[in-house]
Amino acid sequence: MALLFLLLIFDLVRRRRLKIEYSWLWIATGCSIVVLIWRYDWLVWLTSAIGAVTSTSTLFLLALFFLAVVNLHYSVRISEMSTRIKDLAQETALLQNEVKRLKSAP
Repeated sequence: MALLFLLLIFDLVRRRRLKIEYSWLWIATGCSIVVLIWRYDWLVWLTSAIGAVTSTSTLFLLALFFLAVVNLHYSVRISEMSTRIKDLAQETALLQNEVKRLKSAP
């Protein structure tokens, strides 16, 4: 399933349905899943290193961390887009004002 997930991500990027700038997080997640499947002893080590009782609780913690990173990433992108939209609206208003001024000039 993890390899199919990675193939799906690469296919979405290839077909330009997912931008490369957004794919880095999904590719890293897919690779991490594959590594934890192949090296289950690393998951057991990580579980003991963070003081968790079971491997499933470690996976749950990692999933919560992943969701927090995704939310932070999209919050930054939304903030950037809001600023760009405001700038474009202001520039459009200035250009419309200039067009009106030029039309009304004799």
